[in-house]
Amino acid sequence: MAHDQNRFKEIFNNLKTTLLLCISLSLMITTMALGQGSLSFSASIPLGDQQVEDTSGRNISLQSAADNNGLIVIFSSNTCPWVAKWEDRLIELSTYSTANDFGMIVLNSNERIRDRGESLEDMNRRAQKQSYNFTYALDAGHEIADAFGAQYSPEVFIFDTNLQLVYHGAIDDNPNNANTVSKPYVKDALDALLAGESVPTRKTRIIGCSIKRSE
Repeated sequence: MAHDQNRFKEIFNNLKTTLLLCISLSLMITTMALGQGSLSFSASIPLGDQQVEDTSGRNISLQSAADNNGLIVIFSSNTCPWVAKWEDRLIELSTYSTANDFGMIVLNSNERIRDRGESLEDMNRRAQKQSYNFTYALDAGHEIADAFGAQYSPEVFIFDTNLQLVYHGAIDDNPNNANTVSKPYVKDALDALLAGESVPTRKTRIIGCSIKRSE
């Protein structure tokens, strides 16, 4: 009987050890997957010279989209309801950035659903309907999104005059009502750069739709 009890304890302990190892490995894999390709602060802009086609038929790179004080890169889409909530503020942001010598480019990386409202033709119709005043370009094969580690739309990356990352996150803290925004994250970041100061909040929580990558 004692032998059987010892044997049972040995089997139980082995199973417990195996389970703990599996859990640890699962957590490690999940962490690696979430962090894979994520852009670090102060990193230079990736794929800066890669050409993308915008809704006007023009080919443009991220570097050429930048202005004297830096560049705003926003991953967006036609069909995400979260983008629709912020859409008017994208137009306002473009006006503000242009007036203060920041470039701004909006990228659509939804490769898997190009035939369901995310084609370049669909993007062009959306840009005209909503009177976009910014460059809206197709990220073919979500290559730039992959290089940035972008996961959502809308998702914002701001680069300074040296094209180094200084902000990553949401546009502001209230997608539902522009009139009750208390923390305009992107505008605060731009104002800090204009004043020669550090960006006060460099990382914020992103609310949006997942980028639809090819399977």
